[in-house]
Amino acid sequence: MKEDAFDLVLPTPLGRLGVHMAGERLRAIEYLGKDVLLKPGRSMASRRVASLLEIYFHDGRAALELPPLLLEGTPFQQRVWQALCVIPPGTTLTYGALAARLGSGARAIGGACRENPVPILVPCHRVVGKTGGGGYSGHTQGPMMARKYWLLAHEGAVEYLPVAL
Repeated sequence: MKEDAFDLVLPTPLGRLGVHMAGERLRAIEYLGKDVLLKPGRSMASRRVASLLEIYFHDGRAALELPPLLLEGTPFQQRVWQALCVIPPGTTLTYGALAARLGSGARAIGGACRENPVPILVPCHRVVGKTGGGGYSGHTQGPMMARKYWLLAHEGAVEYLPVAL
């Protein structure tokens, strides 16, 4: 999305996040570069999302009530994203375990997680591999995986974290 499309740009421990709203509904959250200017929320709804993110970054185990969402994806992706929202903070689930719950395959779950438009609040980071962290936003190493590990540590889910974080 273009920078001016964001209704809000806020600083977080993971860098700047851009929030895109569709009216009163949250449509997307994107990780942005540090050169993107901060931008206060344009609407009450975007300021509510900012408040939820601030609460989360203050306390990774806080129970958050999600704002209304407008998530565009296939029916399968929608099912996966709904399932992600019920994984409690501090808890992880393997791709295979989530696939078994949804009658699918682990790779399909990974694909839906990769396409999640609302990371952090729709917690795809809580889905991990059988023997490691898995991936995050299509990456299996580098800064995106460091973000996933940070989110898991912030929530207290340490069993899948690498030794050197």
